[in-house]
Amino acid sequence: MSQRIDFIVSPGGRLQGQARVPGDKSISHRAIMLGAIAEGTTRVQGFLEAEDALATLAAFRRMGVRIDGPDGGRVTVHGVGMGGLQAPDGPLYLGNSGTSMRLLCGLLAGQPFDSVLTGDESLSRRPMRRVTEPLERMGAKIDTTPDGTAPLHIHGGRRLHGIHYDMPVASAQVKSALLLAGLYAEGETCVAEPAPTRDHTERMLQGLGYEVRRAGNRICLHGGGRLTAADLDVPADISSAAFFLVGASIAPGSELVLEHVGINPTRTGVIDILRLMGAKIEVYNPRMVGGEPVADLRVVSRPLKGVHIPEKLVPLAIDEFPVLFVAAACAEGETVLTGAAELRVKESDRIQSMADGLRILGIDARPTADGMIVRGGRIGSGRVRSHGDHRIAMAFAIAALRAEGPIEIEDCANVNTSFPGFADLAARLGLGVEVVSHD
Repeated sequence: MSQRIDFIVSPGGRLQGQARVPGDKSISHRAIMLGAIAEGTTRVQGFLEAEDALATLAAFRRMGVRIDGPDGGRVTVHGVGMGGLQAPDGPLYLGNSGTSMRLLCGLLAGQPFDSVLTGDESLSRRPMRRVTEPLERMGAKIDTTPDGTAPLHIHGGRRLHGIHYDMPVASAQVKSALLLAGLYAEGETCVAEPAPTRDHTERMLQGLGYEVRRAGNRICLHGGGRLTAADLDVPADISSAAFFLVGASIAPGSELVLEHVGINPTRTGVIDILRLMGAKIEVYNPRMVGGEPVADLRVVSRPLKGVHIPEKLVPLAIDEFPVLFVAAACAEGETVLTGAAELRVKESDRIQSMADGLRILGIDARPTADGMIVRGGRIGSGRVRSHGDHRIAMAFAIAALRAEGPIEIEDCANVNTSFPGFADLAARLGLGVEVVSHD
């Protein structure tokens, strides 16, 4: 049984200084996966040394890929080429990482060997049919539980054929899984998105020399090509930066610079939403690093106002809503979120988890089927549950900046899945957070 960790966060304070948050989780996953099946040696810097990305790294080691590191964010992947993966000696355990499971499902569907993907209790509750059903249309054979959840038994040796798939729900993980399967399929695979989602897979495929075509909302590739190794630089994760963007916005007297943050246009919804609420966020020193746009972000505290969040921004900020709900709790008036039913099937039901916690702290938060209505008010004191969800835990820690008393957050060990060192960095910038371990 792993050690339980709680956060106790003192009320008030402000965030000041400058910092670089850890590397982007989405890009770190893809650097390992695509580097592994490329020809040659891929050198990665800025790799996120957190549990989710390390689960992906461990899975490829067990499939015969030599990977050196990580060491200070540096990883060297000795690619085995498109046909070089080997059968693992048992099930591949992916912890809490939905990205690992869904993307690997696509990549492994075209291999000559059988494989089994498993995860922790939380991951084993998350829906997987959204990936397995379109993969089966490509010719894959994947067994799930009767509920459509992990463990996933992927039958190897299947001939895959390309399909044209219109995604019913915008999901970068589903899109990426189908494109990765498409690398091994006969003919053309096309995925149409109902709304833009993060495009790191397409960008990295192109960076490794694989032709990907985009026409409007449709992304296409032909199977049977090859990937060529390259050096990759992982920018700081905007999803991790989001906690400090909100914190510095809501805590009077705050001024913060976040360095080298990825500002991929499919990920900047959190900046757009905060600006709609009145936040002062400046983007400067923009540059391209390894095919991805990065910049430094300067945020200065400002009073926020409630808004009706445009649905077109929802897929561009899907992972940032826990902390955006905290911004809404500190804003004047009412904030309304719709079109975000996806939040109910993340590491926890993030709509219900955040609504329950905000209510404990005295905020009027009304969950709906696909979002929430939050009326800004005074944040009190109390003990809230993270439900083992890293983003819920960090969001409530940030809420303490405007609280009237301490906030205790249960079950925060999973913060290490995406943001190792969060508590130390937050404390250095001005948050009064204490980490309490229970044997």
